[in-house]
Parts: sequence; structure tokens; C-alpha cells
Amino acid sequence: MGEFFSGPGGMALGARQAAEHVSRSLGTSISLTHQWANDFHPDTEKTYRANIRPKEFISGDVRSIDPKSLVRVDGFAFGFPCNDFSTIGEHRGLDGKFGPLYKQGVQVLETHQPKWFVAENVTGLASSNGGRALQQILEAMASAGEHGYTLVPHVYRFEEYGVPQKRRRIIIVGIRGDLKEEFRVPAPTTRDFPISVAEAFSDIPADAPNNELPRHNQTVVERLKLIAPGENAFNAKLLQGDEGLRLNVKGATLSNIYRRLEADKPSYTVTGSGGGGTHIYHWEEPRALTNRERARLQTFPNDFRFRGGPASVRKQIGMAVPVKGAKAIFEALFKTFLHVPYDDVDANMATVPANSHADEPVLA
Repeated sequence: MGEFFSGPGGMALGARQAAEHVSRSLGTSISLTHQWANDFHPDTEKTYRANIRPKEFISGDVRSIDPKSLVRVDGFAFGFPCNDFSTIGEHRGLDGKFGPLYKQGVQVLETHQPKWFVAENVTGLASSNGGRALQQILEAMASAGEHGYTLVPHVYRFEEYGVPQKRRRIIIVGIRGDLKEEFRVPAPTTRDFPISVAEAFSDIPADAPNNELPRHNQTVVERLKLIAPGENAFNAKLLQGDEGLRLNVKGATLSNIYRRLEADKPSYTVTGSGGGGTHIYHWEEPRALTNRERARLQTFPNDFRFRGGPASVRKQIGMAVPVKGAKAIFEALFKTFLHVPYDDVDANMATVPANSHADEPVLA
């Protein structure tokens, strides 16, 4: 497989784990080679190289890569940038700096016509540019190459797939039209019993990499002591009575600012950016999470070592695809090609047939 916008390796590791699990459970052998990958962030490249070990990593702006120069691959993954599709920020969509970068992935589909692809983005993509952005992207994917691709877009709630974090993302699985294989959305595995943050952190060894405790000034420590699990800086009852520690932002009542986790529930969404008060806070100790704890919320194993300083590592973790979420999708994809049945559910977005103009509503 090849990969654009690779991030630190959540998608790649999920694919690898899926291939290994399917091979063990079925007594067969899926040989998955990470042929090439691309990202523009130097520390992200170092992390990916060290943990995934692709045959080739192409650094820098993806727009400078000629797809014809790449080794042909059977599968392709690309989590194209979400900056302009996120509901946070300017929400410029296809008119933004990053919105059009999905085209670089489509060029790979046009050039190499891999058997399958997996693409990822935020749920804000569905409403961006009045819905036009997603329609345009699906049309480009469905009609790419000689045979086009049958698409199964779906909004995955990753907390339903073993991820201890409430994280929703649009995942588009495409299978080349001439192969006539039918991908089905894998059924959730932890919908009724989601993994809690306490459970996720229970196996972190003291000497785990990227597990350095964050430093806070005393004001932040004292503020956190007045915020109960599940509360934030604007609705914490004890904090409102302390004029020296409360945050006075007019009209703010619901926020993730200094929001503390609840031990028996999944985390709220891990992000890779944001200033003070946005680093996700422990339910018991008056501190932000370590980067290893954040990585566990994204289901990276304890021996997955991130490269770079704390801020860089935080960014890499927040931008990644949760490993267990990716694993569930790739397991279903590999079983599809092996004609092995698996539990499935109906897609919550409309399937798009190969060479379709995707002119029908995408929400099922």
C-alpha cells in the first residue's frame, strides 16, 4: 500500500494489525508492505519511519510529487487535510488553502488504479460549501481511472470500535469498479460497553516513552482542583465562587477549556492544536494528560515511540487516525477480498457506484 498525508502512522499501523489478525484467525497469509508514504512535517516523518518502516518516504509538499514516479501499489490510503472542512475555524472548504488537496489523492487513483483505497476526513466535510464539497470529492473518486470506484462513505463513531474517545470521522472506502467486490461497514464492537479512559490508561508502564508529566503554573493547578470530573472552566460549580481563578468570558457555558475527563467514560475528542486549557485534563490529578496518555486515547500501543518535542508530539497524536478504528475498517476490507463474511451494518451515507456523478444526496 501507499499513503499520502500519512500522519505518524495510525492508519498504517491499523492496516498492518488488520492484516496480521486476519492472517492468524483464518490461517492464511496477507503480506502487507508499506511501499511509500508522504507527509510534510519533519517530526511526523521521523515517527512514521521509525515505527512503520516504509520502503520509501517522500518528504514535503504533496503537490510536488508526480504520481507517475511512484511504485505501483495495490491499495492506497489518504487522510486528506481537514483544516478547511472542520467546523472550527473559517470553514472555507474547497475555497481554502488545504481544501483542494484531496485532488492529489485522486491523481494517484487515476495513475495507479489501485484495487482499493481508504480516505478519511472530519464530519464537517458533509456540510462544507453547502454540501458541494463532499459531492465534488465523491464524484472525483468514483470516476477516477479506467474503471472508477464504488464508494462506501460512512460516519464512524470510533468509540463504538474499541477507541476510548468520542471521535467521529467520515471514512470513504473505495473498491475499483471492475472487481465487483462489495464492501460493507463493519458492525460496532463496543457500542454498548465503550472503553473508558481509566481502562485505557491502566496498562501504561511508568517508563513508557513520551510519558513525561506536563508542567503547570500554580494558578492552573489550583483552578483544576476546583473543577470536578466532567466539568470545565465555565460550568464548574466550585470555581465560579473564586474570582481569582475563574475565567471571565462572557456567555461561555459549554466548552472543553480545562475540561476534566470522567474515569468511567471515553474521552472527548483528542485534538492536535489549541492553546492553554485545551490539552485534556486528568479526572483525578490536577494536570493535563501526558502525550502517552493521549496516544492511548488514539489506541497507539505503548511501544510506539513518537519523535520530536512535546508540542510536536501532541500535534502528531491529535492529527492521527485511531489505530483500532483503522484496524476494524481494514479487517472488513481484507475479508471482503477474501470473501469471508463478517458482521456489518448499513452505511449511514449513500453508497456511490463506480463512474457515478454522485448527484444524489449522500446521507442515507
